[in-house]
Amino acid sequence: MAKDRFIEVYSQGVANVEKIIVDTETGVNYVLASSSLTVGCGMSVLLDADGKPIVTPIN
Repeated sequence: MAKDRFIEVYSQGVANVEKIIVDTETGVNYVLASSSLTVGCGMSVLLDADGKPIVTPIN
């Protein structure tokens, strides 16, 4: 069975949900935000304080 390309490593909220998703090939972290109040969703690269992408080491 193929390994999932993206995995969820953090989630918070019920109506307004924020999740952190990791790309298992590159290690790049993304933040996904969705709101059932506006029926919208957005995803962006998660950046550190210096504006560089947060990368999780991949084994």
